[in-house]
Amino acid sequence: MPAVGAVRQVALSAGRNLDSTLAFWRDVLGMGVHARYDPPGIAFIMAGDVRLLFTDGVPAGIVYLDIAGLEAFHIEAKAAGVPFTAPPALVHRDTEGTFGPPGESEWMAFLKDPAGNTIGLVERHPPQEE
Repeated sequence: MPAVGAVRQVALSAGRNLDSTLAFWRDVLGMGVHARYDPPGIAFIMAGDVRLLFTDGVPAGIVYLDIAGLEAFHIEAKAAGVPFTAPPALVHRDTEGTFGPPGESEWMAFLKDPAGNTIGLVERHPPQEE
């Protein structure tokens, strides 16, 4: 049986307008295009070591991205007119250390890009920040 490793690539919908989808990821999330190929109309953005592939013909997806300063980002982006589907909220207290250091809590906020992909922004907080 082969050993499966880390996530290498995630495919996300580009919708009907690759330019507007990429502009959202650049202007709102600060993530630049790593490579683009026209034709066929595909682009890649790097999220750490993971490639995000944007192309038409795949359903909208969900990607979760780590962020530092989630509350400040939410305030600034919302003031700039970025619609959030859910504001920052506590989603998990990791008392056992299942997903990171024990005692941390995980906060998330959600928004959508122009192609309908859902973006979950994730921030871990040490216990004393509660």
